[in-house]
Amino acid sequence: MVSDDCLVECKIDDDDSDADNGGEEQINMPPPPPEFASKAATPVDPYGINQHLKVEVSDVLAEPATPRSIDQVWLYSVVGFERTRIWTYRCLSLLLAVPLALLCGISLAILACLHVWFVVPCVQLSNTFLPCLRSLCMCTLNSFISPFCTSLALCCSQIAISLSNKDWHQMKDKETV
Repeated sequence: MVSDDCLVECKIDDDDSDADNGGEEQINMPPPPPEFASKAATPVDPYGINQHLKVEVSDVLAEPATPRSIDQVWLYSVVGFERTRIWTYRCLSLLLAVPLALLCGISLAILACLHVWFVVPCVQLSNTFLPCLRSLCMCTLNSFISPFCTSLALCCSQIAISLSNKDWHQMKDKETV
C-alpha cells in the first residue's frame, strides 16, 4: 500500500489555453519519483553550508519545447540521473567520510593545541614586554641616531643651489644633443 507521503499533487488544467500561449502545445512534465522528493521536515544542512550542491535534474538536463523525446525516455533518464547521483554520493561517502573526518579532526586538534599553547602565550608575552622594549628602543634612538640626524640636517641646511638662465639654457642644449 502507498503512504500519503509518496503522493504528489499535480494540477491539471483542462481549459483550452491555446489562445494564451499563441497556439503552442504546453508540456506537462511528470513529477519526480517520491523517493527523490525533498523532505523539508528533516534538514540535513541546517546552517546552509552546502547550498551550492542542491542540484536537481532540471539544473543539468533540459529538453527543448519542440523536438521532444518519448515521455518514458525522459522519465527513465531522470530516474537514472537521480539514482546515479545518490548512489555515487553514498559510495564515495562510505569510502571517504571516515578518513577525511579523522584528518579534519586531527588538523583542528593540532591547530587548537598550537593556538592554546603557542600563539596566545606569545601574544600575551609580547603585550607584556612590548612597552618595555619600546621604551628601550626610543632611548637608543634618542641617544645615538637622533643627534647624528640632527647634525647632518644642520650641515645640509646651508647648501643652496641657484641656476641662472644662461646655465639653464646650456643644460637644455646638452640634453638635446
